[in-house]
Amino acid sequence: MGPNVSDQSANAVKKGEALTLADSKLSAGDFSLSRGVQKPVFEIGAIVTDRYQILALLGEGGMGAVYKAHDRELDRVVALKVIRPELASHPEMLQRFKQELILAREVTHRNVVRIYDIGETDGVKFITMEFVEGDDLGHALREKGKLAPPEAAAIIHQVCAGLQAAHSAGIIHRDLKPGNIMRDKHGRIVLTDFGLAREVESPGMTRTGALVGTLDYMSPEQATGQALDSRSDLYMVGLIFYELLTGKGAYAADSSIASLMKRTRERAKPPTTHDRNIPTALSDICSKCLEIDPKQRYQNANELLADLDAWQRGAGPSAGAIARRWRARFRWWHAAMPALAAVIVLAGLLVPRLRLKPEAQPHPVSVLVADFTNHTGDPVFDGTLEPALNVAMEGASFINAFNRGTARSLARKLPKPADKLDEQPARLVAVAEGISAVITGELSLRGDNYSISATALDAVSGKVLAKAEVTAANKNEVLSAIPKLAAPIRKALGDTTPESVQLEKSSGAFTAASLEAVHQYSVGMEQQFSGKMEEALQSFSKAAQLDPNFARAYSGMAAMAGNLGRQKDAEKYINLAMAHLDRMTERERYRLRGFFYFTTGNWQKCVEEYSELLKRYPVDNVGYQNVAGCYLGLRNLPATVEAARHSVEIAPKSVLQRLNLSFYSTYAGDFQGGEREARTALAQDPTVEYGYVALAEAEVGRGEMAQAAENYRKLAELSPLGTSMAAAGLADLAMYDGRFKDAVRILQQGAAADLKSKQSENAAAKFVALAHLQALREQKSQAIEAAGKALAYGHAAGIRFLTARVLIDIGDLARAQKLAAGLGSELQVEPQAYARILEGESALKRGDARQAIKLISEANSTLDTWIGRFDLGRAYLEAGAFVEADSEFDRCLKRRGEAVELLMDNVPTYGYFPIVYYYQGRVREGLKNASFAESYRTYLNIRGQAGEDPLLPEVRRRAGE
Repeated sequence: MGPNVSDQSANAVKKGEALTLADSKLSAGDFSLSRGVQKPVFEIGAIVTDRYQILALLGEGGMGAVYKAHDRELDRVVALKVIRPELASHPEMLQRFKQELILAREVTHRNVVRIYDIGETDGVKFITMEFVEGDDLGHALREKGKLAPPEAAAIIHQVCAGLQAAHSAGIIHRDLKPGNIMRDKHGRIVLTDFGLAREVESPGMTRTGALVGTLDYMSPEQATGQALDSRSDLYMVGLIFYELLTGKGAYAADSSIASLMKRTRERAKPPTTHDRNIPTALSDICSKCLEIDPKQRYQNANELLADLDAWQRGAGPSAGAIARRWRARFRWWHAAMPALAAVIVLAGLLVPRLRLKPEAQPHPVSVLVADFTNHTGDPVFDGTLEPALNVAMEGASFINAFNRGTARSLARKLPKPADKLDEQPARLVAVAEGISAVITGELSLRGDNYSISATALDAVSGKVLAKAEVTAANKNEVLSAIPKLAAPIRKALGDTTPESVQLEKSSGAFTAASLEAVHQYSVGMEQQFSGKMEEALQSFSKAAQLDPNFARAYSGMAAMAGNLGRQKDAEKYINLAMAHLDRMTERERYRLRGFFYFTTGNWQKCVEEYSELLKRYPVDNVGYQNVAGCYLGLRNLPATVEAARHSVEIAPKSVLQRLNLSFYSTYAGDFQGGEREARTALAQDPTVEYGYVALAEAEVGRGEMAQAAENYRKLAELSPLGTSMAAAGLADLAMYDGRFKDAVRILQQGAAADLKSKQSENAAAKFVALAHLQALREQKSQAIEAAGKALAYGHAAGIRFLTARVLIDIGDLARAQKLAAGLGSELQVEPQAYARILEGESALKRGDARQAIKLISEANSTLDTWIGRFDLGRAYLEAGAFVEADSEFDRCLKRRGEAVELLMDNVPTYGYFPIVYYYQGRVREGLKNASFAESYRTYLNIRGQAGEDPLLPEVRRRAGE
């Protein structure tokens, strides 16, 4: 779920897309990532190596997938873990996969998952292991919040028993977390996922200084890249124990990174501070695990087991534990005394300087880096220095660098079109977009030295704001000289950061194996903005080959793979980018981590990461745009609108940012605001297709159907894309009005045109709408045919979800269940919620309303969608729970802005809305409320005139007409 229209780009960012690196920075509209669905490695029912029959897909992760399989040779159920084929070619990834087999097979213990074998078929490598029927501890925490102390202690006792066996074999796990600890139906605890484990005496696959593990559960020594031993595992046990006892993390913070840093500096509060009912002895045991200094923790699992045994027997802690506890307390007091005294003295000194308000942040400044003039004759410098200068300028928290690819596109639309961003076209673009300053530059060769100069100009007046010049001793030092070139310009624009600090913070971010790698990256950027996604992917790949540590190249590859529908590749590349965060500036790191969570659909983490970015860089436009998309993924529409409004305040002349705000306002039910923003955007650029969609949808929300239809007709005249979007909108209006035959005709013609112009996803969306429409018309065979075409041409989660709803409606529960299972196996929250809704709808179709209520309520707890509320109302109605049903349909009416686009993907769906009045009438009829007839009449007012709806006779009868 992402912004509907990417900032500063002529292309819309559809649902599931993110904004990522461009011009060496994360920037709106630079790389847009479309979520696609990759075919599973093994189909359900497949036979692997003539031995294992695939029964079900259990889940997918960063390295591969896990299947439930039947071992036909030994007649037992196993878990079959597959490494992604695209990762198998990476030696480190393959070694990590093998590591799980090699190390875990050395440990035989009831609390450690048993690994059976390793195999390969058709180039796909897999391992087989014990199938544990149960849930992980993460599920228990989500379900219960916290556990009773005896239950928590019993779990940790088994965890420690398994660890003791592993540690005795010389193996440390390094990635313990609730998700890697299973509990079977008999209560047995099983440690899993030894993919990051290594032998204590072996350097393994990582060196000191490498960050390995899961951020939320890393020990302090992991965070600081120190050597690890078994005590690091015990620290993770402490974090898990803390959660089991309290239901809270030991180090609450705004982000995983902030929590990790707190672990390196602060002692955790005892669990008893959250709940006094927690036994003090257990609280002390947990705190002992969480000592920052490994020397002060339990030194081995046996020590921890001894204290747990003592508590479970009702005895006090061991003498050794008592001594350790008092020594720890004494150390804290002894260490704290000088610090407390210092705080008291400093407090006296600081009181006179107390400020009631924080110092004002500098006003946001936007800059556009024009093309540098290359006097050297060496083409490797063409387009190479400008991205680096963008990054250096954005080291100042109040500066936003305008995307150069977008600027180049705008320059081609000037009265005198320009292919180059020289000073004059750059200034014209800057004035049109409200950009404060334009930076021009030159590169010259003087003897063996390279001279780089830059001039910052006021975009409107052309007045020189600052000049800078630096010298590089040779070709390879040109790039690393850019931060020094930026320093005086940043100062002139209001940055008070000392130059020495600027250079220190940018250390490492401007190193590259070769200028050729950076140049190849810039070529990829140009290709991306020309719409050549496949070619751009190849250029970014070449950049990564030239410099395997080039994080920005991997991020570009991720975005292009996403645009090409290769979601698994996109996730692989973003993980490779994450592995090289040290080669980026702080601002880029926050953006990249946010993009990572965007890519994986982890909306809560996405919000946390971008929120942290905005704390440090409070006018970061990319941050506001992307956090709006993350909030949209959570269906937190007020926060979505607020973030988008901040983005518009920073860049008030950005057409596409206003369109984002327009769409979001409409979703939130502010149709007047949506219309206002759309009209403002169209006044600036009447050629942008999404402006007409945004305006029409706002008008639909206001009930101005004729005006909306007129705007869709205008849209159809703009471009082939506009024609496709207009067909979807006009068909939706016809469906809303009950003009079903018109809607069928428009959708059939529109889908055919889409397929001819190779817009398969647009065609799929039309086939879904056609299937829904034919189901409404009670045309079962036509509905089945349209549903099949929708699945043939579209693979997005929303397409599969809406198609499955049609299949359920016409009684094809088996096919719908397959689609639901596929959605439920995905890792993202949204498809999981859709899967639960479909299961509930199937139950409702079978006549089990109470089961439907349970399942759909679970879905709504996962993700609160309009369609989920609508279906829950139907379930309550069938169960005879009229009050509850009335509440749900009332919500649907109040949240009708979300019905304008059910999937929030720029595809109009208001045709789904009128039926709410029919169901509301039935509910109020059941309540014997005299107003029930009004609901029926509203439905008749909408669809009665066309006279095509098969439901009309019933509605008229119920309304008493």
